[in-house]
Amino acid sequence: MEACVTVRPIAVALLFAALTTRSTVTSAQQRPTTTLSRDEIAALAKLESAIARTRDSINILLSQARNKKDEQQRELRGKLQELVAQSIQKAGLSDADYRRRTYEISFDMAARLVYDSVLVTLTGAPLPSQAPVAAPAAALPAGAVGTHIGHVANAFADTPNRQGLLPTAIAEARIAAQHASLASRQPTNLDYMKTHAAHVIHALDPSIIATGPGQGYGVKKGAAAVAVHIELAATQPGASANVGLHAKHIATCARNTVVRADQIIALAQRIQAATTAADAAGLVSQMASLADQLINGADANGDARITPDAGEGGLATADEHLKLMLTMER
Repeated sequence: MEACVTVRPIAVALLFAALTTRSTVTSAQQRPTTTLSRDEIAALAKLESAIARTRDSINILLSQARNKKDEQQRELRGKLQELVAQSIQKAGLSDADYRRRTYEISFDMAARLVYDSVLVTLTGAPLPSQAPVAAPAAALPAGAVGTHIGHVANAFADTPNRQGLLPTAIAEARIAAQHASLASRQPTNLDYMKTHAAHVIHALDPSIIATGPGQGYGVKKGAAAVAVHIELAATQPGASANVGLHAKHIATCARNTVVRADQIIALAQRIQAATTAADAAGLVSQMASLADQLINGADANGDARITPDAGEGGLATADEHLKLMLTMER
């Protein structure tokens, strides 16, 4: 009797192991792979690059004050869909072919590596999803002034990999902008737009959506902390006039970014609540335009410049003024 009692758990365990192994093998066998050739993947990357350029051009027009009326927004969004359709047709694809190939690239990692390598060559910049190479630590002024500037530029205790607050905010902003752009690629697919809207929210504020492609810190938290610590640097004994001047510019750009992040989150939440693709598509277009401004800022007053003033400069302008500050402190 004891032997039976002893053998039964072993038999059950062996059976469970066998089932688990078979399930794992079956899952691996069923995992889809792309049927696209290397040339087809490269052609898709070139098409996506062309579509992205078109979208960027239209988004600039959509963000301009003279095009804010509903009729003008609809006309521009219609023009964008027309131009995207023309690009797809010029590439020799039907809309269904384009969607299928885009989907296949999303699940086949080997194909994705080929796609990414072509896209990097075309754009001349690393993809936002790639880990950036850490920049050398910036030389800092002495004392508490340098300590707080260092928090912004070089390292902070609670950031991913202990990066500086500004590099962290920029990395998260790139992820948010990437997924806002992805959301605009399928304006008739409501679930697709909602998925990427959630990813955007995660990159902006992971306290709202905890999981996603971001680093888990968030643009809002990073940018707000940039403003706090750069202003702390400027108020420390011994802070130079140079530090005070550029700290003001950096803090303004950081707070511009927090405002934009809040606006984007509101749009993304409206996308998630949308019941039709048509309703969501208009919001996605606005979200993509604003997400680009997280880093690049906006020419709010139409003077053909982006300055470190309220409503204009983004994180790129903050980074420029941080570098200027440190250069002048040498």
